Formats: sequence, structure tokens, C-alpha cells
Amino acid sequence: MENPLSTDTLRGRTDESRLAHWFLLDANRWLLAGLLSAATFATLVGLGAVALPLREMMANGSPVDTAFQALIAATLTGVTLVVSINQLVLSQELGRLGDQQAWMNEAMEYRRSVEELFGTVGPPDPSQFLQALVQTSSERAEALGEAVADNADETLRSRTDRLVENVCRNSEEIDSQLETSEFGEFGVLRSGLNYNYSWKIYAVRRLRREHEDTLEDDELETFDDLIDALRLFGPALEHFKSLYFQWELVHLTRSILYAGLPGVVVATATVLYLEPDSVPGTTLGVDNMVWVVSASTTITLVPFFLLAAYVLRIATISKRTGSLGPFILRQAERTDAIDWEK
Repeated sequence: MENPLSTDTLRGRTDESRLAHWFLLDANRWLLAGLLSAATFATLVGLGAVALPLREMMANGSPVDTAFQALIAATLTGVTLVVSINQLVLSQELGRLGDQQAWMNEAMEYRRSVEELFGTVGPPDPSQFLQALVQTSSERAEALGEAVADNADETLRSRTDRLVENVCRNSEEIDSQLETSEFGEFGVLRSGLNYNYSWKIYAVRRLRREHEDTLEDDELETFDDLIDALRLFGPALEHFKSLYFQWELVHLTRSILYAGLPGVVVATATVLYLEPDSVPGTTLGVDNMVWVVSASTTITLVPFFLLAAYVLRIATISKRTGSLGPFILRQAERTDAIDWEK
């Protein structure tokens, strides 16, 4: 059985290949759209080279005009739809004064709870805030290890050492990742998702419960202190995830507009001006008409590739972080009993 201590990172918890993880999450969305565009262009050129002569098809009533007319309609509809969805999501930020005050009060109440944990005012920057939470968790894990070091229960000491080692190692990895991350980029959220706080809460509570009879009051308090630090990490991560999704939707809308306008222009020009004898000759053994039509089609499809690239990442994050708190949804992270001996 796989030891849960090895499933801290998001990729480790999903057990997927490095390429799949890069494709779904890590890749720059414009780069991914560019790769999809290049693959589409190469496929169209390859099909045009071996299929029926495109120039003759155009002379005899080509499907090119029909196809590009449909692409124009689809592009305009898609751009309008994406902008509308973006406006709908961003409209949630608009509200009455009372609603805004309630949101502010809730945020301030959470920060007060965290500042009791820190013992000082927490940093305002999201990456630094997560860093402070992770560092505090590590410090409290070390305090837990020191508190039970003299306990007579050898099994408790051994299990606690392994738990503390896991928390501190994972915290150090996340802390180094957050050092170079800036909010608005995926790096901050990715670092937070790599901190498997749900399993850690479960493991600490399980260890406390199984050895409660051998723990002194001060040792029980160190367990509770570590649980409090881990518990406060979840709401912060979920809040920053919501903000990141809003940023991604804004980036998506802007990207769709940037790519959609040239796509519509190219598609319209193809319908209006491209004739069977417009581009005579061949290049690399392929009819120049195939090159032109393939390029026009690819440029027109770029907005859809961008939409696919952004939605893939948003949907993947949503699916893999569908639980807040001590619940563990994925089979790879669950275990009926913690095997502390492995």
C-alpha cells in the first residue's frame, strides 16, 4: 500500500505523467495554444497534400467559402460568449455597501485569527502570507516533536518523528517555491496545492486520538497548535484560488479578444478575396493554395485553442481541489489505516 507521506505534491497525489501534468497545469497557456495551432496547421497541410486537389475543388464549388463562413460565425459567437461569462463572474464582485462590509468583516476576522497564530500582523502579499502559514506549521511541528521527545510511549515518539519530518520537509519545499512566485501567476497557487494540508490534519488528529491516553496536557496542546496552523491554511488557499480564477478569466477574455479579431479578419478576407487562381505554384511539393487555406484556418481557430488551454487548467484545478478541510476525495490520498512503520 502506498504510504500517504509520499503524496504531498499535487502531481504525486494524482499519479500522472510529467508530460500530462505539464500539459494540463504548468505550460504557459499561449505556448500550449501555439502548439495546438502548429499541430493543426501541420495536419491540414498533410491532408491537403494527399487529399483531392484543393484548387480543383474550389473551381467546382469549393467548400472553403462555406467552411470559413461557419468559422466567422463561430468565432464571433465564441468571443461574445466568453466576454459574457467573464462579465457574469466579475459581477459577483459588485454588491451593496452592506455586502461589501460583511465581506470585509469576515476577511478581517480571519486575519485576526491568523495573527493570533503568527503573534504579529500577517503580510499582505498572498505568496508571503502562505509562506508565513507554512513556516508556522513547520515551527509548530518541530515544537510537537520536542514536546513528545521524553514521552514513555516509544511508538508515539517514532510516529511523531515521521510526521514532523514530513511536515517540515514539505514546508521547506513550498517555502522555496513561494520565494520566487508572484500572485497572478500560476506558481503561487501551484505551490499552495503542493502543500497537502488535508492529509496532515487527518494524520495529526489520528495520531493524537490513538495515543491520547499517554499524552500530557502540554503535549495535547502542541497537537492542537499544529492542527490550528494547518486548519487556517485551507481557507487562505481557497480564497487565493478564487481570486486566481478571476484573474484567469480576465486573461482568457483579453486573449480571446486579441486572437479573435485577427481571426475574423483573416477568415473574412479568405471568403471575399481568395480565388482558385490567387496563389499559383507549389512549395515543398505542396500546392500553395493548401498552404494559404491551412494558415487561414489555423489563425481563425487560435481563439478556440486559447479557450481550450485556459479551461483545461481551470477545470483541472477545480476537479483536484474539490474539498476544503480534512476531507480527502482522491483514492490516491486515502488509506484505511496509516502505516506508520513503512
